Amino acid sequence: MKNPQDIRHALVAALPLTTAHYGENPDRRFMYVPPAHTKALRLESNLVVGARGVGKSFWTAALRAEPLRRLLAQTVRDLERTTVHVGFAVTPHIEAFPDSDVFALFMSQGTPPYTLWRAVIARWLATLTTEFVPSESWAATVAWVQHNPEALARLVQHANQQLTAEQRHGLIVFDALDRTSAEWQTMDSIVRELLRVVLWLKSYPRLHAKVFLREDQFDRTVTAFPDASKLLATKTELTWAPHDLHGLLWQMLCNAPDGYGTLLRSIYAAAIGTPPREEDGVWQLAEQAKRDSAKQRALFAALAGSWMGKDRRRGVPYVWSVSHLADGRGRTSPRSFLEAIRAAAEDTTERYPDHTYALHYESIKRGVQSASQIRVSELAEDYPWVKTLMAPLYGLTVPCSFEMIEARWLEHFPQGPGAAACNRLPPQHAELGWAGVRDDVTRLGIFEMMHDGRINMPDLYRVGFGLARRGGVKPLGN
Repeated sequence: MKNPQDIRHALVAALPLTTAHYGENPDRRFMYVPPAHTKALRLESNLVVGARGVGKSFWTAALRAEPLRRLLAQTVRDLERTTVHVGFAVTPHIEAFPDSDVFALFMSQGTPPYTLWRAVIARWLATLTTEFVPSESWAATVAWVQHNPEALARLVQHANQQLTAEQRHGLIVFDALDRTSAEWQTMDSIVRELLRVVLWLKSYPRLHAKVFLREDQFDRTVTAFPDASKLLATKTELTWAPHDLHGLLWQMLCNAPDGYGTLLRSIYAAAIGTPPREEDGVWQLAEQAKRDSAKQRALFAALAGSWMGKDRRRGVPYVWSVSHLADGRGRTSPRSFLEAIRAAAEDTTERYPDHTYALHYESIKRGVQSASQIRVSELAEDYPWVKTLMAPLYGLTVPCSFEMIEARWLEHFPQGPGAAACNRLPPQHAELGWAGVRDDVTRLGIFEMMHDGRINMPDLYRVGFGLARRGGVKPLGN
């Protein structure tokens, strides 16, 4: 019998406090590719859509880093001979792409985003071909694009010919496009014009572009231009099935540092029947550990037992740990899941040190509380207005009627939804009043419309925002 306390320490050591990667290269040991993401990483997938925390910035960073790209090439073969450039991302890189202030300046002067994006492409292709493109300023590059259409056409053609001769591909990746503007209509124009540029590149078989978009960006008018259907045909979505999350968990556990990894791999071997295999310093899982199988369920049962209480009536930890972290659209992000498991291990160490298993079922519930708090903070980074609008709902019991929610909003924001605006993108449909805001919050997965018309809120957000529900996980502070 392995000491449960040792396993708890190993879980905490194996799981980082956050899995966000803002410009940093991901750790190759923890890179896990769900089937849905394999399609998104292929060169022909120009448009990739995903919610917060599902991997858009992670894959941007992984594609950019050559060692990680080589590892990905084991799954997506074309990446083995692909040169990758980043055309927009969270981390500023003014030499490679303009920031929001540069976009605002050029647009105020009447220069369309289409021209500015073609200037980004020109700088990229100049690095591939060593041909000259002015780059001392974005004004110089834009002027060159505007006044030298034939030279630009030759640059793109030469780059394609050169890559063909070398039997290589060129890929430019765009992420975090919500950072281009704090106004929806302006951002729509910037993204729409970028997609037109992507369509322009599709005429050259060796040149590829991949655009990562938030769901709310894609749901707008960014594809309202001729021949957009050619891009829509390549659209993929970044999703995580429950078994993908458990597979990621064990990928990280098996690659834990030092003796912690040895301990966790021994648990894995006992449940699966064979140890994970080592490839180039990275421990890889068997297929049985990557899908919803009896083996995968046995893996989590080795950590948390079979029930979320004294018997089967309370649910199964393998299922419960994912389902109670889902948003209103039934989706659980890897960041939330891993944080919940880490927090559960810490809580069990503190409250139930003599428990038979590494994770106590009550600690898993508190892990949801911790993950909810982090999820709410992350959401506020992309949508600061959400936290402002949820604050008046503190203490409310859900499910409830929308009229009860609207009454609190009217009390706190008598001037309307605009009073909750901030320096980032406001609610998309604030001009439609509180009903428009309700629909925006529902699209984000924070509200869940029930069949009887009442509004519910999944534990992932309800706990963090301090709302109550009879029989549910207690909100923070309770």
